[in-house]
Amino acid sequence: MNFQNRGQRAWPIFLSLRDYHVTQLGRDIVAGITLAAIAIPEQMATARLGGFAPEMGFFAFVAGSLAFAVFGANRFLSAGADSTITPIFAGGLVLLAAAGTPEYAGMAAMLALIVGVILIGGGLFRLGWIADLLSVPVVTGFLAGISVHIIISQLPGFLGVPVAGDDLFQRASGISSGLDQTNYYTLALGLGVLILAFITERISPRIPGALIGLVVATICVLEFGLDKLGVAVLGPVPDAWPRIAWPAMKLGLFEQVVPLALIISIVVMVQTAATTRSFQSDPDKSSDVNRDFVGIGAGNILAGLFGAFAVNASPPRTAIVSQAGARSQIAGLVAAALVLGLLVSGSSLLPHVPQAALAGMLIFIACQIFRVRDMAAIYRRTIPEFLLVIVTMAAIVALPIDTGVAIGIVLSLMHGILTTTRARVIEFTRIPGTSIWWAPNAMPKGETLPGIVVLAFQAPLSFLNAPAFRRGVLDAIARRPQPPRLVVLEADNIASIDYTAAMILGEIIRHCQTAGIAFAVARLESVVTQEQFSRFGLTEILGADHLFHSVDQALQSLAGKP
Repeated sequence: MNFQNRGQRAWPIFLSLRDYHVTQLGRDIVAGITLAAIAIPEQMATARLGGFAPEMGFFAFVAGSLAFAVFGANRFLSAGADSTITPIFAGGLVLLAAAGTPEYAGMAAMLALIVGVILIGGGLFRLGWIADLLSVPVVTGFLAGISVHIIISQLPGFLGVPVAGDDLFQRASGISSGLDQTNYYTLALGLGVLILAFITERISPRIPGALIGLVVATICVLEFGLDKLGVAVLGPVPDAWPRIAWPAMKLGLFEQVVPLALIISIVVMVQTAATTRSFQSDPDKSSDVNRDFVGIGAGNILAGLFGAFAVNASPPRTAIVSQAGARSQIAGLVAAALVLGLLVSGSSLLPHVPQAALAGMLIFIACQIFRVRDMAAIYRRTIPEFLLVIVTMAAIVALPIDTGVAIGIVLSLMHGILTTTRARVIEFTRIPGTSIWWAPNAMPKGETLPGIVVLAFQAPLSFLNAPAFRRGVLDAIARRPQPPRLVVLEADNIASIDYTAAMILGEIIRHCQTAGIAFAVARLESVVTQEQFSRFGLTEILGADHLFHSVDQALQSLAGKP
């Protein structure tokens, strides 16, 4: 039986069910059970990280899974509470209201709604390119800083040390001075979950080591009465179904939440794009990043209406779903149903879950996102970009997290601008015995031809680098003992050209023409740049007969002309 829905052409929902066959249902159910086993402890721990009751993590997971299954495109992507964004919005919201209060919960829910609207708008207006704003070094530093925040915030619960204060350095100081008060029963439970999670991860990511550790730790609390020996537990968890309600938040705080929502939205876009591109539904087709923005956005809106908090795509959970053999979002729906079942029937066990076990789970996640290998690889290959890692990490650790993230975004943009402005004009030489013109470092050593200058610019031309481009072209002409007869711009890598750069290129062409130097453009392969050449009048200035498919063709046609 094929689930291809004719109605999808008019209103495309449940895209992961296109061409779906019931024979694949068994694999999806198994993948859904595996996903639930991984998600249950993770969602509880992430809710605790944000200052929420554990059921709020379950609500967030159900909202993200259900909405993405309806509106998203990727077959494997798992949406829900996420330890990457939770410290960011928790750090921002705690400046406006105390964690655990109704005001804090209302602002978190409203934040999720705003993030959802931004993401849906980004998907509908096809703003997937925003996900490329953060470079790999900045993302690496950002995750490293987040992991430090997670570890410091969870060490008190991991050790059983009472520590007050929301400031990272205050908590670190409190942990250091309170080590002599460590509860060793608490430490044993947290360390046991952490070690078990690491061991099972090495064996197979599909083994729910954290869930096994959580169950064992809870049994230990019940059997040995560890809660009476100072081991902190979750406490009463109400039997609750998600209910739709508008978040309660003072209107005057709205404008203070919006900037935080913009930062969260950019981080969610980056992580969603990375996830959907890493785990493609069809290897032969490009990922529909914009549609997945809509799916995650819908998940945020539903989470906000459930009274929960912002959700995000999860690379680790998505990897689990893919490795478990899932073929559609039915796996996510199965996992959501199991989580709902736990809320209704398993709430009698949740009060006895030791907080140390959740802390161990979060420390495990923090260690996973601290990408030591990536940092080492960046250090070996480029020291300047490694400094981006360190500066971004330091900003996240030393400043309020949302401020640190904003600094990381600015650093990433500045790095991109610097890279573009550093592009230089290169004079090509011809490989002897061929018609190939190449960069001068090619082997064997290239040759130049009398009266011929072949130049290349290996970046898009824009207002950022157009002045350097002009200097490079004019300097190359001036270096020749005699004025050249022909200048050829090899434009293969000029993917686009803006108005300012077009005006400067037009000036260069006219300068050459006035000096009696023929000017040609070869290999203008970008369709975008071809259209821009026409729109900005460059084709008219240059002459359509001075556009060529190769440098050699330009030489054959114009080398004998003045």
